[in-house]
Amino acid sequence: LFNVNLQKPCPFWEDNSHCGMRDCAVQPCPSDEVPDGIRAGSYKYSEEANSLAEECEEAKRLGAVDDSLSKETRQAVLQWAQHDDSSDSFCEADDIHSPDAEYVDLLLNPERYTGYKGPDAWKIWNSIYEENCFKPQNVKRPLASGRGESFIYLTKWVSRVCVEKRAFYRLISGLHASINIHLSARYLLQDSWSEKKWGPNITEFQQRFDEVLTNGEGPRRLKNLYFLYLIELRALSKVLPFFERPGFQLYTGNESQDAEMKHLLLEILHLAKSFPLHFDENSFFAGNKKEAAKLKEEFRLHFKNISKIMDCVGCFKCRLWGKLQTQGLGTALKILFSENLIEKIPESGPSYGFQLTRQEIVALFNAFGRVSTSVKELENFRNLLQNMR
Repeated sequence: LFNVNLQKPCPFWEDNSHCGMRDCAVQPCPSDEVPDGIRAGSYKYSEEANSLAEECEEAKRLGAVDDSLSKETRQAVLQWAQHDDSSDSFCEADDIHSPDAEYVDLLLNPERYTGYKGPDAWKIWNSIYEENCFKPQNVKRPLASGRGESFIYLTKWVSRVCVEKRAFYRLISGLHASINIHLSARYLLQDSWSEKKWGPNITEFQQRFDEVLTNGEGPRRLKNLYFLYLIELRALSKVLPFFERPGFQLYTGNESQDAEMKHLLLEILHLAKSFPLHFDENSFFAGNKKEAAKLKEEFRLHFKNISKIMDCVGCFKCRLWGKLQTQGLGTALKILFSENLIEKIPESGPSYGFQLTRQEIVALFNAFGRVSTSVKELENFRNLLQNMR
């Protein structure tokens, strides 16, 4: 369940290009899918509170604290509600207290091809690459779907800049590649009155990633996908101490389910930590401390700006997944650049130095799920292409 405001206006240009196709629509969560501990302002875990409301309640009611909670849970609620991490955040968070914010069941709104394409979609990615990737103005990106020779010059520029700016570009390129793989893997192959059929579209995949059709750019995009995967995997391994604390709770109102969920979460994190070949972020922002601090702030503000651009996406389902995945990546970066704070987290008691909101946690794990799915789908496409030969 992801709390999102899909009604925020585009802050950069006037946009009336909302996609009218049915596959662009987002289905909000039915009330009985939202656990009482999340949606109910009272947070009561009593028998009468288990009766489900008729509709998703406004997110502003999440912050209320009730005496029926244990002392530890009240402390956690207050800690999350009062925490203001704007100085650490890499994303422009949604105003979840807005009446327009609503819970969306991600399983009911899968990321797949919606028909949203053409100039409106290209405008989003061009704004991201042209204005937010530390790219000089004289290095241009093609205004189409990326099958031109202009990418050769863009690649030459990337190879000359410092490691931090190069990594930033590669992360955005990896995210772009991941999204394109999702759309190619769950393409609308048949749309008739009797049924809809979704599945892999090999032609679409080749147009975006084939080495010949993309003038050598396709394989680089896929390398950037793996780079993104390693970055997010590294973040999961680094954040383990935060979730391991006995006082940390994933509370929904169902104690047995909450305990099981925390057990599964820690299982995933320990598995991530066992992977030996993580990306080493220690090379980031090294050297002169003043220059490093300035570059880190630029890095954060550029990424925050990209998260704002997601409010300009005309397709609501694309906007939903774009916001979630940028916030997930932003949370991963926040974790990687908070290593000293995470190391100082006490085993018991509150963690005032480093904190993650429920929204950030949901985005982090679901974003990594999307990148992981891309890696899996990539293997499937390789097998399909192999069988065609």
